[in-house]
Amino acid sequence: MAEAKGKKSGYSADQITVLEGLEPVRKRPGMYIGGTGLEGLHHLVWEIVDNGIDEALAGHATAVSVKMLADGGITVIDNGRGIPTDIHPKTKKSTVETVLTVLHAGGKFGDGGYKVSGGLHGVGVSVVNALSSKLVVTVHYDGKIQQQEYERGAPKSDLKIIGKTDRTGTEITFYPDETIFKESVQFSYDSILDRLRHAAYLTKGVHTHLEEEATGRRYGFYFEGGIQSYVKHLNIGKDVVDDDIFYVDKMAKEAQVEISLQYTDAYTETIKAFANNVLNPDGGTHLTGFKAALTRVINDYARKNGLIKEKEENLSGEDTREGLTCIILVKLPDPQFEGQTKNKLGNPEVRGYVEQVMNEHFNYYLEEHPAVARKIVGKALLAARARKAARAARDNILRKGILDGASMPGKLADCSNKDPKDSELYLVEGDSAGGSAKSGRDSKSQAILPLRGKVLNVERARLDKMLANNEIVNLIKAMGVGIEESFDVSLLRYDRVIIMTDADVDGSHISTLLMTFFFRYMKPVLDGGHVYLAKPPLFELIRSSRKNSVFIYAEDELEVALDAAIAKRKQEGTKIDINDDRLKQAGFVEQKRYKGLGEMDAEQLFETTMNPTKRVLVQVKVDDAEKADIIFSKLMGSEVELRKSFIQANAKFVKDLDI
Repeated sequence: MAEAKGKKSGYSADQITVLEGLEPVRKRPGMYIGGTGLEGLHHLVWEIVDNGIDEALAGHATAVSVKMLADGGITVIDNGRGIPTDIHPKTKKSTVETVLTVLHAGGKFGDGGYKVSGGLHGVGVSVVNALSSKLVVTVHYDGKIQQQEYERGAPKSDLKIIGKTDRTGTEITFYPDETIFKESVQFSYDSILDRLRHAAYLTKGVHTHLEEEATGRRYGFYFEGGIQSYVKHLNIGKDVVDDDIFYVDKMAKEAQVEISLQYTDAYTETIKAFANNVLNPDGGTHLTGFKAALTRVINDYARKNGLIKEKEENLSGEDTREGLTCIILVKLPDPQFEGQTKNKLGNPEVRGYVEQVMNEHFNYYLEEHPAVARKIVGKALLAARARKAARAARDNILRKGILDGASMPGKLADCSNKDPKDSELYLVEGDSAGGSAKSGRDSKSQAILPLRGKVLNVERARLDKMLANNEIVNLIKAMGVGIEESFDVSLLRYDRVIIMTDADVDGSHISTLLMTFFFRYMKPVLDGGHVYLAKPPLFELIRSSRKNSVFIYAEDELEVALDAAIAKRKQEGTKIDINDDRLKQAGFVEQKRYKGLGEMDAEQLFETTMNPTKRVLVQVKVDDAEKADIIFSKLMGSEVELRKSFIQANAKFVKDLDI
């Protein structure tokens, strides 16, 4: 019956499409590189760079360099062994052509190539070849330089000998296919630079280098300390508990375990876990093993040395990790990840390996560095006391119903719409501007919460202090998502949370304080794209009839607007007196410079800054959490000199500044 039904419907074997070679990659590129946007485009670079790093991990390469060509191509060079050039027994083609044209062909499969490898999907250069309009591979191997060119994955010729060489290595130049990457084929210098920096941190002793041909920019990295240098980098702008950095690198059966850590006076933890140089954002068994061992070793040391009294309870894992900056790197032959994106390591045996190494070597470290050990335990004990105080403060607030969504802040002018998707919350600087915003808003969809003065700098405050701050509590209540253990982003009451402050230094400071709060305590709200900055106008060009005013939102737009207005008047036949200033020539009677939201009445504030059809909003995104963490630490931390240096270094990028 089933067979008859199938034939009757016309569904038979000749209708099954079989994609050969690299056709599946071109047909469904997203399955191999995650998408065809900028992330997928850069994934092509990562695949080839990772091959070079794998050679370094195997002990065969010491350098990987990337060159961004002026014509849009990318060249990646390593000084590893070079792709073998002899004929492959299975494909009967050169091994170079096999690696470039057959999916899942390479040294990462089977037993002959790499003990460990970090290539993200294991599909590597063949996928890059498939998605490139042109690719040229040059191999230094066995005393010969051999080269082959490809077009959209297909070889244009056989592998040819083009010279002799006394070195080994692989050089690949490729041009992404514009018919695949329709959004853009422009590579980001900063993105590639960050990737090469991380590669150098995670592979101690390897040189990485980037050059941009069009601008002449070039930069290289080499970190003898490896992940120790990484920890030091992450702690820029933070006060460290002690200058000494713990480090261990040991084999535990077939896995290599490398850990580095240092404590700071911060109230948050920064732990990054990697397996074979691939970041695992959701952790996994290596992170679980580390946390268990860290908590156990610190408690055992504290009790042994009388730092925790007999009747006192043990320090919690949360206490022992407060202010911790740590890199965990495991290298193993067969990593098992959960999901295609490798966010979490699943090998159960790795937990035991990491625990074993941490238990033994961190215990040695504390015994051999008693002054550092006492500082670490003291930091954890302080965290424990603060945690209890914060919990008491939070419980008190919850008991009083202060954070209960049913009890909104008195200052909040809520919108009538109850659907979060159609609702937005304006966080407005000052009661004056808040009053104008309340009067001018669309009350159906726009809620207004005025904030008085400078918001608390949460970079230097624990939860108990935060919950004693009225502005912070009002913000938590209005948003409805709770805080810390009770936080739930799905309860967000507004799809857009818009920070609206004056276009001056104080306004920028308040915006930064609010963004620090979101980054440290409500990051999922940021990650979900819910936070925006309103952009109020800087200038108003006033005609005799104020209804025809033109609002200017950026300094460099002012002259452009005047030029356009003058050109339009000339086109309309209006006589223009060349003795008049440019403002009059453009048909305006006054140019007003706005320094604060309070200078606009309710109607003006709505039309210029809140009207969904006219306003300018800037979405706040955190593409690189690590970089953002360092910047927030610099700007909002206690190191004055670092903050001063950051401002001086970036002042040249500020186009408009009011003091």
